[in-house]
Amino acid sequence: MTGNFYQFSARSLQGKEISMEEYKGKVILVVNTASKCGFTPQYEGLENLNQKYKDKGLVILGFPCNQFGNQEPGTEKEIAEGCLINYGVSFQMFSKIEVNGGDAHPVYKYLKKRLSGFLGGVIKWNFTKFLIDSEGKPVNRYAPATKPEQLEGDIEKLLK
Repeated sequence: MTGNFYQFSARSLQGKEISMEEYKGKVILVVNTASKCGFTPQYEGLENLNQKYKDKGLVILGFPCNQFGNQEPGTEKEIAEGCLINYGVSFQMFSKIEVNGGDAHPVYKYLKKRLSGFLGGVIKWNFTKFLIDSEGKPVNRYAPATKPEQLEGDIEKLLK
């Protein structure tokens, strides 16, 4: 898969098609999320990162996924309400996608090819995180257990 991150687009939870071009020049953190996962409280850490760094050039993109233990069974409306009510999420959330297999979203096919991770090109679980620099180059992949606050040093380096 050639090209860069900006060639892709995805549908927001509200149904709007958003081009990744909109995030050109920003440091981007892409996360596959779920509402009923042991890591779901990471929404709070992600929102803290969002509040702390959004004015400095960080963008967080959340992609709900139901491929792991049926932990994101809700509708898009339920997902949106849960993120907002439970965690005050204000970063961009997209519609539910698949991250593994033949129907994996193109954003995830691209990211897995660029940063294959410990298990090759497979996403292991919810809250796997990808950090993309301001030129659209994927630079780091983090395991689900890596807490959002542990990414601060890497984010700060890229924001300089």
